[in-house]
Amino acid sequence: MNVALYALGPRARSRAELRAHLIKRNFEISTCENVLDQLEIEGLINDLEFAQLWSESRQRQKKMSKRIISQELRTKGVSQEIIDEVIEQIDDESEYKLAFALAERKYRSCSHLEAEKIYSRISGALSRKGFSGGLTSRIIRELTGADS
Repeated sequence: MNVALYALGPRARSRAELRAHLIKRNFEISTCENVLDQLEIEGLINDLEFAQLWSESRQRQKKMSKRIISQELRTKGVSQEIIDEVIEQIDDESEYKLAFALAERKYRSCSHLEAEKIYSRISGALSRKGFSGGLTSRIIRELTGADS
């Protein structure tokens, strides 16, 4: 229990992450499951809350798309049902605003360059954050006033 609580100190973790941490520390699976069940009963681990907080944080701080957030949650062992529920809460308009703000900031730093380089830099920045090509093209057209 102490190892699990210590692992939860720096940040919230999914049940699967915590299970992997305990197994890595050579605890028996039955012991791990008992500790995880107790932590869940006490409200110290909750995959839905974890996924919601992760999603909000990644959108606010890292400007990540739904696609990237979904991938990250999957790697953290969150169930697909919970991922779908959390991703559903991100509407297309919010994602557009996020991508537009990111692109606008990038555009300000490279607007003096040739059109091809502007497109390349903005599309690269947006694709690294997981935004679709269609959304990227739309935003670049809006920023530059050009047809891409």
